Amino acid sequence: SSRKDRFLYDHYSWMDYFLKYFLFLCNLAFTVFGLMVLGLGMWGLISKESFAQERIGSIGTDPMLVLVSLGFLLAVLCLTGCVGAIRENSCLLRLFSGILLILITVQVLIAIMAYSMQDQIEVYLRSGMLAAMAGYQDDLDLRFITDEIQTNLQCCGADTYRDWETNIYYNCSSPGVLACGVPATCCVDPLDNGTVWNSQCGLGAQRLDEFTAQSTIFLGGCIGGISRWIEQNQGLVGAVAVVVLIPIRLFQVFIWVLNINWRQNKFIKVVYEE
Repeated sequence: SSRKDRFLYDHYSWMDYFLKYFLFLCNLAFTVFGLMVLGLGMWGLISKESFAQERIGSIGTDPMLVLVSLGFLLAVLCLTGCVGAIRENSCLLRLFSGILLILITVQVLIAIMAYSMQDQIEVYLRSGMLAAMAGYQDDLDLRFITDEIQTNLQCCGADTYRDWETNIYYNCSSPGVLACGVPATCCVDPLDNGTVWNSQCGLGAQRLDEFTAQSTIFLGGCIGGISRWIEQNQGLVGAVAVVVLIPIRLFQVFIWVLNINWRQNKFIKVVYEE
């Protein structure tokens, strides 16, 4: 080995080794997590046959694509930090630190924008809910998400149960049996005798006036239900932010600072020897 290598090896402190392997293990753990998210997303796409020729055109709107994208970006970013730490590659460490700093900045800006644009967020939620309702019968993911929201919040549609008119199958002009109906998750009691799921409990519900329909389905929309849930659970939302999100952000900042300090220590030692 060269004289410079021997100098660096002999003058590495226990803190240098701690930083090196701590960064390596942390990034390795997040790389594995990113690959798991990526695998979950790919499994979802493959199980739904999203790569089939007749469906490939709509793959860009598939919710599973979000998992694939996030998993891929997380795995690549953390693998960069992982290799940079174990190989002591300053270029990879600079790249990793720079991208991490950008992500932290973007997340802070998004949080500020979300707080200052609460009214716009409600508009986006309504648009998203209506879009999910329009694709309810054609996309299993949208159907699952919509059913979960309506079941847990005991709501129906975006603003009212008549919003299901936007779905071509539940539209009153549709020739099918679902015409002028709503999904079973809109029903007050979707179970027959408390045991058997009655998928037809919402048939013809849109033809009923509100007074008659209230005994069969939920009249309130899910946008109002989401707003009420947030208002009623502000403490829970704040606790989740404090317990989960803030420590993650602090951990990211900690990793970034460790990267910078470790790279500076190495640079000072090399310059000192030269």
